[in-house]
Amino acid sequence: MSKSLLEEPVLILNINFEPLHVCNMKRALALLMTGKAELILNGRGKIRSATAEFDLPSIIKLQHMIQRPRPRVALSKREVLRRDNYTCQYCGRPSHQLTIDHVVPRHAGGAHSWTNLVAACSACNRRKGGRTPEQANMQLLRPPYEPSSSAAYRFGRHLESRAEWEPFIAGW
Repeated sequence: MSKSLLEEPVLILNINFEPLHVCNMKRALALLMTGKAELILNGRGKIRSATAEFDLPSIIKLQHMIQRPRPRVALSKREVLRRDNYTCQYCGRPSHQLTIDHVVPRHAGGAHSWTNLVAACSACNRRKGGRTPEQANMQLLRPPYEPSSSAAYRFGRHLESRAEWEPFIAGW
């Protein structure tokens, strides 16, 4: 089995089919072999050893219910950029070379929170400086917000290459 195949993503479902996590193939095979999970969908064929043959999972379901609080999207630069679709919220230019801007600057009492952070290109961030958008005569494309922690948001980036996951992610 190649190293890259061991790193392929596998969707882990709770016993009630709620999407919990995405792990790699190596971890998923370990969960299957120890009886902690069962195979739901084999989307990748089989692997053979000298004495056995195993299905390569695309989706597995845990055998026991995992109780956990409702997940929240972690506040990070990556998630702010993802929420804003890698687009400057002042000029509207898409880019992967963006900075994070505090709408109300920290020195003016602005919080480091979802509702005060936006993606901004370097030019707009410099132009705004340590002022509010109103003081700098700049307009936000849309107000900042905390993204929902839906399964579609959390696991949606995998759906382009894993269309078979869609029925298990929709609605959660």
